[in-house]
Amino acid sequence: MVILVLIVCVIAGYYFLSPEKKTAVTSKKTDRSHTTSVTPATPVTRVPTPPVPTLPNPQLREQREYVPAAPVPETEKPVARDGSTARLAIIIDDMGSSLSEARSLAAIKVPLTFAIIPGLRSDKGVASFAASNSIETMIHIPMQSKGWPAQRLEANGLLVAMDAGQLQERVSAFIQQFPGAVGANNHMGSEFTEREELMTVVLKILHKHDLFFIDSVTSPGSCGARVAQQLGMRTARRQVFLDNEQNGVYIRGQLNQAIRLARKNGSAIAICHPHPATIAALSAALPELAGQGIQLVPVSQLVK
Repeated sequence: MVILVLIVCVIAGYYFLSPEKKTAVTSKKTDRSHTTSVTPATPVTRVPTPPVPTLPNPQLREQREYVPAAPVPETEKPVARDGSTARLAIIIDDMGSSLSEARSLAAIKVPLTFAIIPGLRSDKGVASFAASNSIETMIHIPMQSKGWPAQRLEANGLLVAMDAGQLQERVSAFIQQFPGAVGANNHMGSEFTEREELMTVVLKILHKHDLFFIDSVTSPGSCGARVAQQLGMRTARRQVFLDNEQNGVYIRGQLNQAIRLARKNGSAIAICHPHPATIAALSAALPELAGQGIQLVPVSQLVK
């Protein structure tokens, strides 16, 4: 029995003290210890940084709103047939309601023509101011439009229902009110200027007083310039309206169109109004034109 116990003890000791078993157990413990001691790295999610908003550059914005006419090299500047540079006349319609408008336009210091509506509150004052500043003036004659009476017309306007005597009386009164005027053009008048018999009455009175007529062409069917030619009057037609829209980009674009026509044909006539946006655009643009081969002239120099 004692011998059997000794044998069992020897076998157990050999098993537990064996180097291979010790290494295996130790290695196993070591592996487990390594596995638990290292924590897998947690993926880092990067949140993209939002772009910083770029504020508009005031100078760039002004450049987009103000579109200057491209300068033309001296060798490419077309000239009129008489050898002069291309000529451009700008008529300021609807003058007579404000002296401050007249002063602002005069401050541009370029030749312009004021077309004054008879009966406006400052019509005489504007006419006197223009005369003292050597600014050419015309009578801006109110005439019936196709939209009348829904579309307002001055109380002294010319209506298609008037007879020859009434028309002669009104036009003669306009001429007496503005003795310094050198010509006339129509204010509105899309209906009236299509009536040849009526325009003949009006133009004969103007012709009698040696006034020229500018057809504002408020209707494609206007016969004003044609009748004036038939009567032997000095006359011309408007080519471009500058300010049907009241913003600087549009006005400068229309002015560029007038400049192109002046270069192509030797001369052009543009019409605009004394709106603040128009005055600002003209003040910025017109002083530059002399250096671009464009001569600003009173409209009287372009009638034939």
